[in-house]
Amino acid sequence: MSLSLSVTGTRALVLDIEGTTTPIAFVYEVLFPFARAHAREYLEREWTSEPCRNAVAVLRDEHAADVSRNQAPPAWVDDSLILEIASAAAYVGWLMDRDRKSPGLKALQGEIWRSGYRSGELRGQVFPDVPPALERWRARQFVVCIYSSGSVLAQQLLFQTTDAGDLTRFLSGYFDTGIGPKVSSDSYRHIAEALAAPAERLLFISDVTGELDAARAAGLQTLLCVRPSNPTPACEHSHPVIRSFDEIVE
Repeated sequence: MSLSLSVTGTRALVLDIEGTTTPIAFVYEVLFPFARAHAREYLEREWTSEPCRNAVAVLRDEHAADVSRNQAPPAWVDDSLILEIASAAAYVGWLMDRDRKSPGLKALQGEIWRSGYRSGELRGQVFPDVPPALERWRARQFVVCIYSSGSVLAQQLLFQTTDAGDLTRFLSGYFDTGIGPKVSSDSYRHIAEALAAPAERLLFISDVTGELDAARAAGLQTLLCVRPSNPTPACEHSHPVIRSFDEIVE
């Protein structure tokens, strides 16, 4: 059954990536392994560059916080450049093993993926219904934004390099966890403020019920996106369900 999306009632659509615009397998079977495989190489090559220095500074602070919370991360040794690079790489792997939404990790991953997209080793993946939907929504003058735990850079790289071409021309903004955790209602209030739109005129589409619950609590409209490879929602929910963006009728 198609869902009605009012042109006058909704000003902006905010889209999740993983499991919503993009297959989960692309993230876990392509992007994450690529970042893990190239982390040490990237750190060695780019250690003195500003993006790398900034990411490592955040990682160092996060490591200290993990130590203070008795999380037992691998030791961070800075007696020499070789040891510090090895420590940073080991900590990156430790964070990835735990699927941490770490700002330092996300920043570093974005830079590693930038190299992969530039070389052609990586190309962004989206579901087939996504490009025509983005084009359709833009033509109807909706504001379309992305909100993902991946860095803004990672989001832009993915949408720039799809088989359907550069889709960033249809996107008006990008939000990452710098605006707040995706399961916090305040994050969605901040997004509404950033878009200068009443929360009730924003529609958030995600495959994660916890994120949708937080968005709804902030006043946003919500849709649960159930793609073929997505896991079944772990709990009861009351969010309208779509299986394709084609089900949204403007």
